[in-house]
Amino acid sequence: MSPIRTVADLLATGEPLALPGVYDALGATLAARAGFRAVFLSGYALSATRLARPDVGLLTQTEVLDAARRIAAAVDVPLIADADTGYGDAGNVERTVRELVQAGAAGCFLEDQVWPKRCGHMEGKQVVPLEEYLEKLGAALAARAPGFHVTARTDARAPLGLDEAIRRARAFAEAGADAVFVEAPRSADEMAAIRAALPPELPLVANMVEGGKTPRRTVAECAAAGFRIVVLPIAGLLAATHALGDVYAAIRRDGSSASAAGRMLEFDAMNALLGLGRR
Repeated sequence: MSPIRTVADLLATGEPLALPGVYDALGATLAARAGFRAVFLSGYALSATRLARPDVGLLTQTEVLDAARRIAAAVDVPLIADADTGYGDAGNVERTVRELVQAGAAGCFLEDQVWPKRCGHMEGKQVVPLEEYLEKLGAALAARAPGFHVTARTDARAPLGLDEAIRRARAFAEAGADAVFVEAPRSADEMAAIRAALPPELPLVANMVEGGKTPRRTVAECAAAGFRIVVLPIAGLLAATHALGDVYAAIRRDGSSASAAGRMLEFDAMNALLGLGRR
């Protein structure tokens, strides 16, 4: 992995790292063209687009690896993949991380939920015992290649409370995680408590989900609160879904896409985006 493609190098610049959620090579290409320095393979978005099903643990390791491989090959910015729970025990986590490295990913998120997991902003989540997760985290750290960035995520806030989520986050940091992610704090005060409880040099993740449980803040506001990595996992999915619904409805109603022309790329522009004429 080239040094210019590591997440650690991006964080070392001092700028907050904003990660738009993507689910395919085209979306990743658009995000990179928009100027994002890295992209995030969103499990929620991949489940929605690949299966037309909610993020409730239906995706397989193979499907996630396939998407990661296609996205990493399409863009020159680092890809961080949502690896869910690692798809099994510590041995499965080891394989998942090794395969992500081979696919060209620059990092992954690994969470402590019981499988089948649920989107972090849904009800009904449960987490595994801390000792079980630490074994899986250790396997991920041991399996990674140099430069591969591992974010340890806990979903304990909902089922066990903020204090337990912070206890787990501290354990993740002590185990050597590159970044720590306490999912779905309910307020700015809770975000502040998380930041205050953890080493100041440790990168923390904020997850900004439209309609989710955490109050929406800008990337700059999250950075000012001490969160150096800010994920926006489903904004692109929500926008694309809305656009598709509109244009399909127009075609069905009018028998033509003419009324939606102002909201569509022209054919030549699409070909240029896809690199027609380039080797």
